[in-house]
Parts: sequence; C-alpha cells; structure tokens
Amino acid sequence: MLTYYLTLFALALLSTWWIFKKVLRIALDKNIVDNPDARKFQKTPVPVLGGVAVFFGIIVSLIVTGIFYETGSLFAIMGVMTVMLYVGTMDDILSLSPKLRFFIEILVVLALIWCNGYSLNDFHGLWGIGIIPDWLAVPLTVFACVGIINAINLIDGVNGLSSGYCITACTLFAIVFIWAGDRESASLAVLSAGALIPFFCHNVFGLKSKMFIGDGGTLLMGTVLSTFVIGALDCDSPLAAKADPGFGMIPFTLAVLSVPVFDTLRVMSARIARGRSPFSPDRTHLHHLLFDLGFSNVGITGTELLSTLGIVGAWFLSYRLGASLDLQLYIVLALSFLATFGFYWWARRQQRRDTRAYHALQHLGRRTHVGHTRWFKRFRDFLDRGVKKKAEPTADRANDRNRKQTDSHCGERSTSRHPQEQSNVAIQ
Repeated sequence: MLTYYLTLFALALLSTWWIFKKVLRIALDKNIVDNPDARKFQKTPVPVLGGVAVFFGIIVSLIVTGIFYETGSLFAIMGVMTVMLYVGTMDDILSLSPKLRFFIEILVVLALIWCNGYSLNDFHGLWGIGIIPDWLAVPLTVFACVGIINAINLIDGVNGLSSGYCITACTLFAIVFIWAGDRESASLAVLSAGALIPFFCHNVFGLKSKMFIGDGGTLLMGTVLSTFVIGALDCDSPLAAKADPGFGMIPFTLAVLSVPVFDTLRVMSARIARGRSPFSPDRTHLHHLLFDLGFSNVGITGTELLSTLGIVGAWFLSYRLGASLDLQLYIVLALSFLATFGFYWWARRQQRRDTRAYHALQHLGRRTHVGHTRWFKRFRDFLDRGVKKKAEPTADRANDRNRKQTDSHCGERSTSRHPQEQSNVAIQ
C-alpha cells in the first residue's frame, strides 16, 4: 500500500515538473502575466498560469489511478476541479465579475453534493449532535465549502504561502484517510501534494522560472480541500466508520483549516467594526503584518505553516489524552483565535508603541531572509535553467492587466481576486 501512494506521489510530482516550463513558456509568449505597477513590489511581469501546471499533474495521476483501481467517486470531483480551474483561469485573463464567480462556486458545490451524495450531515457527537437532516446539511455544506474556497484564495499572498499551505493540508488529510482506509480520498490528497511541490519550488526559489498560481490554482485547491472536509464529515464516510468515538473529526478539519479561515474572519470582522464593508480592500491580513515586520516570503510562509501544524498538534495531543469532543473543539478554537486575532492585535500594538518586543520581531524577520545564501542561489540557478528572459508586456496587455488590481494581496499571485475582496499588493 505504501508503494502505491509513493508511486502516485512521484507520478504527480514528475508530471507537474515536466509540464511547468511548457506552461511558463505559453504564459510568456501570450503575455498572460501580472504586470508591475506603483502598488506592487515586483519589477517584471510574472506569469499567472501556475494552476494549469498543478492541474495537469493531478489529472494525469488520477487517470492512471483509474486504470488500475475503481475510482468512480473521483469522477465528479475531477469535473468540479475542471470547472473551477477554467473559471479561475478565465478570471486571471479576462477579469470575471465577482458575483458571477461566487454564483459559479455555489453551483459547483451543489453539483458535487448531488453527484457524490456526500455532505456535512453529521456532527459525530459534537455537542451531542449526530446526523442532521438534508435541509440543514446542504446549505451548511455550501456555506462551508464556498468559505473554504475563498479562504484559500485569500492566503494567496506571498510566494509559497498558498501552495505551501495546501501541501501541508493535503499531507495531513492524506495521513488520516490512509489510516481510515479511504483509498480514493487518500489518493487525491497524496497526488495533490505531489503536484504542488514543483510549483512551490519554482514559485519560492525561481527567478526567471517564477510563476504565480493564479485564481485558477487557488480555486482548484480550495475545491480539493473542500472535498476532503466533506469526505471526513459525511455520516457514511470511511473515516466515520473507522474513527473511534473520541476522535474529533470536526476539531481536526477545523485545525487543518485554522489559519486561513480565522484570518479571513478576523479581516472581515475588523472591517465591519470600523463601519466599512467587509468586502472593502485593505492590507490587514496576517501576511501583510509579517511583511511589515520585515519577514521574507520564506519567513511568512514558514510562520503560518508552523502555526497550522502547532494547532493540529495541540488537537492531536488533546485527543490522545482523552479530551472530550467539545473540549477538543474549544482548544482548536482558542488556539486559532490566538494565532490570528490575538497575534495580529498584539503585534500591531507593539509596533505602535515601538517596544522591545516589536524590535525583536523585526530582528526575527530579518533572520528569515535567505535569498543571498549559496544554497538558495544554486537551487535558483537549477530551476531557472533553460528559461529565457521574460518578455516585456505589450501596452494593450499591460493596460488590461493593470485594470485587474482587485485584491489587497501580495506575492504568489498578486492580482488574485475572490468574490468578496478587491485590491492587491505584490511582495517580491
């Protein structure tokens, strides 16, 4: 069984690695790029078709898996993944209406529920609640999945953040699904992690080979993670049958999604508290704070991934120590709140007061800058090998791309948008 999953992982990784530079060349030739402007830190246009390369690696591996094993339930997932990639890529190129995107996301989740018959219809004993009726489960599933999709889009902030987080989340879900014997969900999780790794390497370490994942990639991976949550919490899921009564499936899934979900809730609630629309743009995400503290892209990504792993680790420890389902949830909620709401408020307060703690954070941030190290440069040169200099954008394309400044994010895909927010700042 281990050989099977390692083979899937390697196949997805190699497929994405092989196609990456071909997609990069297409993006450069067709000028499908994110152009620099006064509000961005990047100095040259950066292609935005990284999601296409990741999708290729996933689909190739799914097709090969289907040849040898029965993967009927993955057919519907492949369909919704294709739709979301298409919608996101069209948004990258043509700038779709946020309302249209939001409407399509709802339809896609409903289609997934209809085709697979899975939904968030079981609380698994949390608060003494078991299976809930469909009239409540379906809207709850739509609300949760659309929220997850857009939360993943929102963390598309700095190089490596969204892809690094998705690799981590897919790995955690893969471990649980393998343990539960859910071959199909485990296969999708394993090959998704494998397909993301080549993109992550080029996005973080590449210079000429750097490519943003784009809305196509974030919507794609948000959809994949949504299917994992549904697969974990449905009453008929293999995980539900395998897990003992003390295994908090809702606390586990929330712990994995803690940082992007709670950071989104914090940003929205802060805007409402200031009397602004929750959808108005600003620079108040957690990665903006870390950037202001002087953290590098690697430092920001590492900090948020370590926060996620810390919360998941705390949940697992509470489970192993016999904590009740309710207590497991409260521990995850408390730590998620502290890692996002609490840390952001505390750090901004230290910044305003110019305290020793603020200077210590700045010092820590400076220590995360590794772009000048020998190993970093050697790996960058290896990734950039064979990539020609990026073409300068034409005036028409530049104007088109500059009209798409719609999310106050920075980095992996500096013009990423989502149905709720519009504004952007790139960190390079």
